[in-house]
Amino acid sequence: MFPELFRIPGLGIPIATYGVLLAIAFITALWLSARLAARDGLPKDRIYDLGLYILASSLIGSKLLMIITEWNDYRGDWRRIFSLDLWRSGGVYYGGFLIALLVSVILMRRWHLPWRKTADAFAPGVALGHSIGRLGCFSAGCCWGKPTTSWIGVHFTQKASELTGVPIDSALVPTQLIEAAANLAIFGFLIWLGKRRRFEGQIIYSYLMIYGVARFTIEIWRDDPRGQVFGLSTSQFISIIMFVLGLAMTLYHWRRRSIQQVTHGQDVAPQVS
Repeated sequence: MFPELFRIPGLGIPIATYGVLLAIAFITALWLSARLAARDGLPKDRIYDLGLYILASSLIGSKLLMIITEWNDYRGDWRRIFSLDLWRSGGVYYGGFLIALLVSVILMRRWHLPWRKTADAFAPGVALGHSIGRLGCFSAGCCWGKPTTSWIGVHFTQKASELTGVPIDSALVPTQLIEAAANLAIFGFLIWLGKRRRFEGQIIYSYLMIYGVARFTIEIWRDDPRGQVFGLSTSQFISIIMFVLGLAMTLYHWRRRSIQQVTHGQDVAPQVS
């Protein structure tokens, strides 16, 4: 693991592996989303614009939820909230996802983009970008797992410990790599499902359900501070809400489609273009 790739000669400014991988993740996700959107007849230029707003809002949202979940660390020193260190830290994924989701709904209504079709185009890119981003977490040493004696355990470096506080006195479950693999599998499934979807929104709703289950499970092995809600980690609590929402919307649209089939007395073509 290399938390820093190199330092700019003469300036000594570090180039963090996490930041580079995060940039690659956003670029890859946006490129893929625009490609899938164009395939569905959506304006590619608008998708790029939307992606940039989603990027900015997700960064802000991830920092806000990080401050909330780690409030005890910040309330004693308000200056840390406005420091450069805050923006160099990773943040909480769900905070970024939820704020970006809200911003996307507002902008899609303003730009007259169909929400479900557009969200379907973004979902695989989100999963792929998240997979790459978790590799950045692994390189930085954040989002670490519990101590383990298993062969899968990994030791983090002293440099990583200085940056994130990750324990280095024992091997830890590589939850970052596990989640990277899970997101990569989700990406593959969503691409497969995209060629077989029966209604608009099926891709994004499937993402909400599958990632919700994956994240809830992975949280069992996480061991970094993440806040508590009703005895669950903050991410587990949000995962439950995501799963229920995705399941409810999937069942609603399947039922609606079944009623249409009965009403018309014939198979209804998939609501996609």
